[in-house]
Amino acid sequence: MRFAPPLIQATLLRRYKRFLADVRLSDGTEITVHCPNTGSMKNCVVEDSPCYLWDSNNPKRKYRYSWELATTYGGGLAGINAARANHLVSEALEAGRIAELGNYDTLQREQKYGLENSRIDLLLSRAGEQCFVEVKSVTLDMGGGQGMFPDAVSDRASKHVRELMEQKKQGHRAVLLFCVQHSRIERVSPADDIDPRYGELLRQAAAIGVEVLAYSAEITPEELTLKRPLPVLLGQ
Repeated sequence: MRFAPPLIQATLLRRYKRFLADVRLSDGTEITVHCPNTGSMKNCVVEDSPCYLWDSNNPKRKYRYSWELATTYGGGLAGINAARANHLVSEALEAGRIAELGNYDTLQREQKYGLENSRIDLLLSRAGEQCFVEVKSVTLDMGGGQGMFPDAVSDRASKHVRELMEQKKQGHRAVLLFCVQHSRIERVSPADDIDPRYGELLRQAAAIGVEVLAYSAEITPEELTLKRPLPVLLGQ
């Protein structure tokens, strides 16, 4: 996925009110930009570090720019726009870069399903078989290549695991795919210290056959590309 127009480098000053950040442009101007991430962004917010902005060129938007990439602790790059994850996975599927999910005929997005009024991120189908794929964006780097999810207690994430478990019980294929948008993460685990209930549910899901995958994005200010499988470690 190429950024169009190309991202603009700035300096991050602060993030606040979840959806806002203040930055300094290269000419010294300080502006407020939209932060497209509802999570805590733990270990991704480094004040006075380089960040990268997308220019909407839309005069009707309250905040013209959106924050896309952060420089994290340790000097990595993270894609902090969680909404990009579904697009990255869809693009990788269509290009045949996710071997575990190949050979499906159709791909549908945001389909209603489940017992808890949910929408599945991606629904893959072939010859009467359905595969339900829930995508989660991972940006929490704990050091030493260890990535974790979630970065804050998430009832919504737990609900999605329950929904996948139900689909598996009904005889469908069910997959949780961690889309890792962080250049320093080499493996993924549930963040038991942050949301122990999520970790417990994820292990229960894996035990009944819900597949848990992780793929890493190659990140530059010009492009995001989901390319490389990573190990998922579920042991406590």
